[in-house]
Amino acid sequence: MFPPERIVCLTEETVETLYLLGEDARIVGVSGYAVRPARVRKEKPRVSAFISADVPKILALKPDLVLTFSDLQADIVADLIRANVAVHAFNQRDVAGIFDMIHTLGALVGVPDKAEALARSLAAHVDAVHERALKLPRHPRVYFEEWDEPMISGIGWVSELIEAAGGIDVFPDLAAKKNAKDRIVTGAQVIEAAPDIIVGSWCGKKFVPDKVAAILQPGPAALTEGLDQLAQIIAGWAESRP
Repeated sequence: MFPPERIVCLTEETVETLYLLGEDARIVGVSGYAVRPARVRKEKPRVSAFISADVPKILALKPDLVLTFSDLQADIVADLIRANVAVHAFNQRDVAGIFDMIHTLGALVGVPDKAEALARSLAAHVDAVHERALKLPRHPRVYFEEWDEPMISGIGWVSELIEAAGGIDVFPDLAAKKNAKDRIVTGAQVIEAAPDIIVGSWCGKKFVPDKVAAILQPGPAALTEGLDQLAQIIAGWAESRP
């Protein structure tokens, strides 16, 4: 069916995007991690975690389309395909990929113009933050800790947003690697990289003075809430130095 009328979203970013597009009436089931907008937790049934899902519950919702993300949901996707459910798997790993996701989702639900308008608005916000960041008196070296045990440095879009916010990613080469296992670092490597700021997305046990979780959601929240929090941290450091 086109456009799909009953959509299940197994990750947060597609939920948020559909709400921003004004197409949330199509959503019939969401990930348990969906929190944007806040009302989603009252309006939509939760049918999955991230790497696990209640497939019978999803099938009972009779979806026209299920939206997934990354190879980590491959087993869920396989089960749904075997049950003759249409599935689209996103795999955005950088800022350009986030915009591609928005455009693709808009096309899938028949509202490409809305998606273009949303993408333009988000791009303008990123540009505005970057313009302000260029005026900072200094630009700190930043280590972003995506996970604490093992220590995993930030993925591609995180590295790009650090730069947009006025910082310098201490592990830019690792950011280009798609798999988390390839971005594992040691405490000694972090110390050697000499970051001025260490930012964590989780309440970890080591070297995590700040928590910026929104930036790990590869959708609008990363480009707005996550970027703004990161920019505030970086600007605070830059302007507090003599």
